[in-house]
Amino acid sequence: MDWYNIGLNHVSYPLNGLDSKPMSESEQITAPEQDRKPKRRRRKPRRRQSSGWDLRQFQVPAVAGKWRFHDFDLPLPLMRAIHALGFEYCTPIQAEALAQTLLGGDVVGKAQTGTGKTAAFLISILAYFLEEEVPNGQKPGTPRALIVAPTRELALQIEKDTKALARFTDLNVASVVGGMDYQKQRDALGKKLDILVATPGRLLDFHEKRDVDLTQVEVLVLDEADRMLSMGFIPDVRRIIRHTPKKEERQTFLFSATFNEDILELANQWTHEPAHVDIEVTVENAADIDQRVYLVGDEDKQRLLVNLLKQESFDRVMVFGNRRDLVRKLDDLMKKAGINAAMLSGDVPQNQRIETLEKFRQGEIQVLVATDVAGRGIHIEDVSHVINFTLPEDPEDYVHRIGRTGRAGAKGVSISFVGEEDAFSLPEIERYINDKLPCEHPPEGLL
Repeated sequence: MDWYNIGLNHVSYPLNGLDSKPMSESEQITAPEQDRKPKRRRRKPRRRQSSGWDLRQFQVPAVAGKWRFHDFDLPLPLMRAIHALGFEYCTPIQAEALAQTLLGGDVVGKAQTGTGKTAAFLISILAYFLEEEVPNGQKPGTPRALIVAPTRELALQIEKDTKALARFTDLNVASVVGGMDYQKQRDALGKKLDILVATPGRLLDFHEKRDVDLTQVEVLVLDEADRMLSMGFIPDVRRIIRHTPKKEERQTFLFSATFNEDILELANQWTHEPAHVDIEVTVENAADIDQRVYLVGDEDKQRLLVNLLKQESFDRVMVFGNRRDLVRKLDDLMKKAGINAAMLSGDVPQNQRIETLEKFRQGEIQVLVATDVAGRGIHIEDVSHVINFTLPEDPEDYVHRIGRTGRAGAKGVSISFVGEEDAFSLPEIERYINDKLPCEHPPEGLL
């Protein structure tokens, strides 16, 4: 993809290599300032700093080729939350995005789930709101930042992450998503609001009833734009954006795992002179993920799955299927075999899906069976294994699936069952990841 021919301003920063060094704030902001006037200035935080805590309690040594959060001179309450969450060094998309967004610039980012993009835009928003004064006369239901996500699970995860990073501030965070308590969400909109996370349909519902006012949005985030496109949400997103300030008067972040011409056109329409941050969708972390492919007859897959889960020592497993009816079938199969399993698909009521996810996080459920839509945007630590009962039809989804494991430097295992129906998908996946997957027959005894 030739980004220079579509009018995007590509900004590249050294992230790897022996000659790279963490940069001071003054070094980081010099180039962007010369390129164009930022939408806001970096100021010293105006809000009360966290009492009883200072940066001496958060020591992170400088390492060649890595950026620390210290290098961005972030407000102390935010640094305290980053410390509490165990973050030390920025991921590539965090380092590249923050160098631009902290100056008020727009960003179009290409990054898969699990690369840290959520923290990248949240840290920028929170730093902005801690450094700048609250506008005079802010009314209830008038968010300063709006984050739009395609699914309820992703929106709720972003809300959770936002509250974790804002825990030492007095910033107000809320979400509006379909399938949840309508009145409870409406009550939240009746208060002063700094950050609102929303799915498109429910947000428009509240907007039409005048419960939310988008005219004061200072920062707009469109997360997983490719998923919103594939799910048919773009007309709703257009309506939402029309009610926000002009793109020259707001800061906009657009993130997508892939870019086609439709997404690029939307990026041009919705962002103003954006920097492009391109973190390739690869299995770069394959060193931490043992990828296995078992060649098996379609009629033997169910027996292989049950025996595998019973014989191997699996701590926390995600099993992916391509269809809702298949996910239901596998859930029933495992429960009959005495395996502690639950399913996550569009057929499951929202409250039950949230409860299931929390039990899986807490280790009360060993195996979670999910469709790709339900599995996108889920952030769960310590997933030991991912099993592809069927290979995904879209090669990109293979990367998203195996990205559920092997996080934060942990060792992960991905096992794909390849039968007659999957044979056509395997070459496409190998071309997409630019790697050959090792194919073998299942170990003796599993069938």
